[in-house]
Amino acid sequence: MIVITLTPKQIHTLDLSPVKSTIASLGTNQEISKAGQTIKFQIEFPRDENDPRELSEIPEIRLWFVRLDSVYPWMPFFLDWQSGELARYASMLLPHEFSRREGIQFNPEALELFVMNKVFVLTDWLQQQGVSRPALLKSMAQLFGYELADSFFELI
Repeated sequence: MIVITLTPKQIHTLDLSPVKSTIASLGTNQEISKAGQTIKFQIEFPRDENDPRELSEIPEIRLWFVRLDSVYPWMPFFLDWQSGELARYASMLLPHEFSRREGIQFNPEALELFVMNKVFVLTDWLQQQGVSRPALLKSMAQLFGYELADSFFELI
């Protein structure tokens, strides 16, 4: 497991250097494409003890993740899905609400667009690395409640 720690200064200055150095340390593009689901973010951001917001509701943190996604649109491939890191990443980018009983509730249309965008981005990126992983991409879509047929990947 690789933990990337984000400091308040990095968040406020949109500094992606912790991610850049981590990606660089993974090696060549082909080695990188085989290292999926190993990254987790630790976000250090001071809040007032009475602040009820989740981290994904803090604009500065969300903006940092929007910047990250614009530079590394294939980042979801690297996130530790089992620990919920993929859902947290999505919450940084998508409209959502929190329910104490049901957890995070994404805007359905935004979630569908996010999932399909990431499937396209990751399919192309993996193909550039000489790797085909449709089963992994199907698993990613399933985490968000979407089923993708094998025939879908034949189209792209």
